[in-house]
Amino acid sequence: MLKVTLQNTGLVVLLLLLGDFVSGWFHYSTPHHSGKTASDTEEQSCFCHLTGVLDDCYCDIESIDVFNNFKVYPLIRKLTARDFFRYYKVNLKRPCPFWADDGHCAIKDCHVEPCPESKIPVGIKSGNYNKYSKAVNTDLSDLSDLSECEQAQNLGAINSTLSNQSKEAFEDWARHDDAQDHFCELDDETSPDAEYVDLMLNPERYTGYKGPSAWRVWNSIYEENCFKPRSVYRPLNPLAPVRGDDDGEAFYNWLEGLCLEKRVFYRLISGLHSSINIHLCAEYLLEEGWGKAVWGPNAQEFRRRFDPAEAKGEGTRRLKNLYFLYLIELRALSKVAPYFERAFIHLYTGNTRQDSSTKDLLLQILNETKAFPMHFDEKSMFAGHKIEAKTLKEEFRLHFKNISRIMDCVGCSKCRLWGKLQTQGLGTALKILFSEKEIKNLPENTPSKGFQLTRQEIVALLNAFGRLSTSIKELHNFRTLLEEHR
Repeated sequence: MLKVTLQNTGLVVLLLLLGDFVSGWFHYSTPHHSGKTASDTEEQSCFCHLTGVLDDCYCDIESIDVFNNFKVYPLIRKLTARDFFRYYKVNLKRPCPFWADDGHCAIKDCHVEPCPESKIPVGIKSGNYNKYSKAVNTDLSDLSDLSECEQAQNLGAINSTLSNQSKEAFEDWARHDDAQDHFCELDDETSPDAEYVDLMLNPERYTGYKGPSAWRVWNSIYEENCFKPRSVYRPLNPLAPVRGDDDGEAFYNWLEGLCLEKRVFYRLISGLHSSINIHLCAEYLLEEGWGKAVWGPNAQEFRRRFDPAEAKGEGTRRLKNLYFLYLIELRALSKVAPYFERAFIHLYTGNTRQDSSTKDLLLQILNETKAFPMHFDEKSMFAGHKIEAKTLKEEFRLHFKNISRIMDCVGCSKCRLWGKLQTQGLGTALKILFSEKEIKNLPENTPSKGFQLTRQEIVALLNAFGRLSTSIKELHNFRTLLEEHR
């Protein structure tokens, strides 16, 4: 049974005052009924069942809405715009390891514009060591007035500022990191195909990427990696045999019969899929002419994907899985707080003033996550017989790692970018949740061989959570939009 600790009555009071107050790429494949005029009841049916306590935990949707929209969303939006978090190094040219490449999407909105090296902050280009060494940070901060060529020469000699003992520790640490059991297939940052991308200039939104290529990616994820037998058919799967009027009852009976861990796995993937689709609906191409393209919320597209009538009852389940995923990543942030609270951890870009402010903002967000009173209890997972639990945990990890590899099969470059980032972010969250002992034993003043995060993992973790926070905020916006059009 999952545990809930009710520590904060302020959130409950705020919830009572506010009542029911309550953002992409791949399509959920649902029937498209054009020309349909919705009644007032139909317009609100996307939300009428989106209420109450979530399955597998004792947290209610209304509490998450208030907590996210008023406390977390304004902060995470500001954080992800900071230099440390907006530049993400990614290899978008890795071949698909599972089937012949379909060829990349030719739609212009699928294109990703890489960031020129000259635009990358000097502290980010210098690599991972600078987060942990005050000596290195000090030396790098003196480079701000030098020419780019001189900066490059200085950065090439960065290890000379470290003691031999520190060098040995970092080398040992790097060896451990290479051998560590990751939940994601990590890009090789030293590959010539790995490039920095400015996430602010390449936002996640509707690109027009859809059809068989996109369906095959999601079909591979759900059908081959979510512990599902082939005899059980997922509702509304466009690649499944025609099942008549099957309303998904057999699928959900199968799902509820699974152990908690496998049920959680499916809900995480479904929640990620839902979040991506909300971003698509919230940043939709509304108008394109001779002038600048207009992007904004498309209420009709949102209803097509999430309205129970349009999605044959699947809409509410999809949205609830989004909230469940939010709770998982929220819990990971609260658990990893001690890692960032250590004084020697620096979110270094070379801009001393902004770097200090960025860390303060991150710690403020982490403090908010720790104060949330209804966290998911990860201790209920992998809690059975030790050998069976270890086997199940490894199976869980390998299935998720396989999903991260499938992201290299996405044909749209922008969709691939955000798919890789968000799966790495979720993989990092899972790594955190299952590293409790290592985090508790972190040394106060030196790096740890037992647990560490690379810059890419940190960037992915916070941006992925930022995407979920945006999704929940956008749900409120869609509710308001639908009410205005009643």
